[in-house]
Amino acid sequence: MTAASRQHAAVDAAALLPHAEARREQYLAELAALVAVDSGSWSPAGVNRVADWCAERLGALGFATERLPVDTGPGGRPVGDVLLGRRRGRLAPEDGGQRILLVAHMDTVFEDGTAAARPFRTDGPLAHGPGVSDDKGGLLAGLTALQILLDTGWEDFAELVFLATSDEEVGSPASRPVTEAVAAGADYALCLECARENGDLVLARKGVADFRITVTGRAAHAGIEPERGANAALAAAHLVVALQALNGRWPGVTVNVGVVRAGTRTNIVCPEAELNVEVRATTTAGLREAHAALEEAAAATGVPGTAARVEQLDLCPPMEESPAVHGMLALAREAAAQLGIPLGAAATGGVGDANITSGVGVPTLDGLGPVGGADHSPEEWLDTTTVAPRIALLAALVAALGGRPPAAAG
Repeated sequence: MTAASRQHAAVDAAALLPHAEARREQYLAELAALVAVDSGSWSPAGVNRVADWCAERLGALGFATERLPVDTGPGGRPVGDVLLGRRRGRLAPEDGGQRILLVAHMDTVFEDGTAAARPFRTDGPLAHGPGVSDDKGGLLAGLTALQILLDTGWEDFAELVFLATSDEEVGSPASRPVTEAVAAGADYALCLECARENGDLVLARKGVADFRITVTGRAAHAGIEPERGANAALAAAHLVVALQALNGRWPGVTVNVGVVRAGTRTNIVCPEAELNVEVRATTTAGLREAHAALEEAAAATGVPGTAARVEQLDLCPPMEESPAVHGMLALAREAAAQLGIPLGAAATGGVGDANITSGVGVPTLDGLGPVGGADHSPEEWLDTTTVAPRIALLAALVAALGGRPPAAAG
């Protein structure tokens, strides 16, 4: 154990394990109840039922809770409420107390009726059901870890904040402003997606930027006077080749032209085309470089009489590695060693609410739920043998961070 963590670690992970094991059956019963609720992203009533349950659980732990209705914007489909819980500790910030944000999501990718069609079940050590891993297992692990800590009398923190979002599976269009505002006041963020199938935590996630490139040309009769036209489809084809060639130019950056639309009739020289492009990158700098390259390619379509315009439609920042994040990982590994768990860390191309907390500058670690896999599929599973050890690990990490100055994390 490092000198810094010896100074700030509040609870031995091994001492927490019996508490987590004692709650394993309660955890599984509650998980079955949560999985039985259809809470797809576009099922606000179901999401709000999960929020009701979580609010009651947080209230019993002494959290003040708020239900925050959110809106996807003009023409958007309705989503459920965001749930926010706060609990003050006894360690003031000036005395080293930290504000720790735990983030999970209540929505799943599954349509109404899935819970009845594929109810919660166990098959040996594995539990199955819609959302059992992503993210109801992680959501419940966070609540249980906090219950264990608070039941032991631990109060060495400035504030615990629990944020349960309602639309993560569709990119958090409504909840993102809330997450950004709440995260801005945190010292650390712990995101409760389940651990990777091999048990790894998530150290980094790529950011994603979506672009639309509109190519304009000039219509003409394709049989009588094609020379008067300027073929936007041809210019778009040149752009597709140029943009796909950007792959490999920068480490950790991928460019994909996912949708191409052009023309209306075969006897008209195509006057307009559209490309929908996705860029993923491990760093904000990588996203910026790729954006600049898209603009450069669009400025030279290679077809006289055509022009192209680039619009950025959406941006989800990357969850970037940093010295502070590696400091959090070191604490997690120390707790894991006390539990006899080998603990790796991975980077992934998928995005989540961890991207949002990291994007506002908060050191963020993800994958802190139990081990699970096959997310978004009928085979989705959660390894129930990992429930108690991973809850003990999470609880120990929260305790270690509670009185740990952010500067010491590097």
